[in-house]
Amino acid sequence: MSAQPYPFSAIVGQTEMKQAMVLTAIDPSIGGVLVFGDRGTGKSTAVRALAALLPKINVVSGCPYNSETVADCPVPETVKGNRTIQVPTPVIDLPLGVTEDRVVGALDIEKALTQGKKDFEPGLLARAHRGYLYIDEVNLLEDHIVDLLLDVAVSGENVVERDGLSIRHAARFVLVGSGNPEEGELRPQLLDRFGLSVEVASPTDIAHRVEVIKRRDAYETNPKPFMKRWRAEDTKLRNRILAARDLLGGVATPDSALEECAKLCVALGSDGLRGELTLLKAARALAAFQGDAEITRSHIRDIAPSSLRHRLRRDPLDEAGSTARVHRVINEVLV
Repeated sequence: MSAQPYPFSAIVGQTEMKQAMVLTAIDPSIGGVLVFGDRGTGKSTAVRALAALLPKINVVSGCPYNSETVADCPVPETVKGNRTIQVPTPVIDLPLGVTEDRVVGALDIEKALTQGKKDFEPGLLARAHRGYLYIDEVNLLEDHIVDLLLDVAVSGENVVERDGLSIRHAARFVLVGSGNPEEGELRPQLLDRFGLSVEVASPTDIAHRVEVIKRRDAYETNPKPFMKRWRAEDTKLRNRILAARDLLGGVATPDSALEECAKLCVALGSDGLRGELTLLKAARALAAFQGDAEITRSHIRDIAPSSLRHRLRRDPLDEAGSTARVHRVINEVLV
C-alpha cells in the first residue's frame, strides 16, 4: 500500500466538500470545515490529501511549535542555529478521549524526574500550528475539550498556566471536523465556530461507485503509476490555490454583495453576524480561485449553503432540512 496520501484530484465526486477544503486553504480565516455524513465517504482522505498537495511550510529547525522565525519561537533555546527547513503542512489528529494535557501541553514529567528540570512538553495544538487539526466524530468530543478548542479558536493562541509553568504560543490552524449526525449533535458553541459545513453521502449511481472502487484499488495495489497519473492534476490545483492566495487581497467587494449577504442571513434568521462574515470571506476566496476581479451574486449563491446551513435556527413548523431551506431562501432573495 502507498505511504503517500491519496491524491486530492483523484477523489471522485464530493464536489462541495472538496470546494470547502480548497477555500479554507486559500483563506484559513474562513474558519475550518465541518463534514457530516456517512462513514467511508472520503472525509479524512480529503483533508490529508489537501495538506499533502499544499506547498511545504518553512519552520525554524528545532522549534516544536512550527515557528517560521526564531523570534516567533516561544522557546528559542531549542532552536538549532538560525536554520530554516521545509516540512509538509501538518495534519494532526485529535482523538476522542484525549486528555487536556495532551491537547494544550504540560510539564515534561520525564525531564522533571531524571534531570530536575521544569520543561514544557508541547501538545497537539502546538503541532497543528500552521496546518490542520482533524477531529473525527467531533460530535462525540468531551465538553471540556470543546471549551479548550473554542478558547484557542477565538484567540489563535494557546496559553498554559500550570505546574509552575507559564507558556504562551501561537496556535492557528484550520479545524476540520467530521461525524455522523445519527450519533449525536454538535454543541452550538462549537458548531458556530466552523466556517463552512458540508453534507456528504454514499453515492447511489453504480458507475460512480465503480469508479471510486477502481481508483482506490489502483492506489492500494499499484501506487506508483497511480500517483504519477494524478500528480499533474494535483500540481495544477496547487498552482491555482497559490494564485488565488495572491489575488485574494485584490478582489473587490461591491456594496451590493454585502447587502445580498446580509439579506440572506436576515431571511434565514441566523444569529449574530458571523454568517455574513463567513459568507463574504468564502465568496471572496471563491472569486479569487476562479480568477474573478470582484465578488458577484454567482459566488454568493454557490457558497451560501456551505456557509449558512449550520447557522439556522430550528423551525418546528418547517419540515425541510437546512440545505433545502437555504436553497429556498436563495431563490427568494437573490432573484
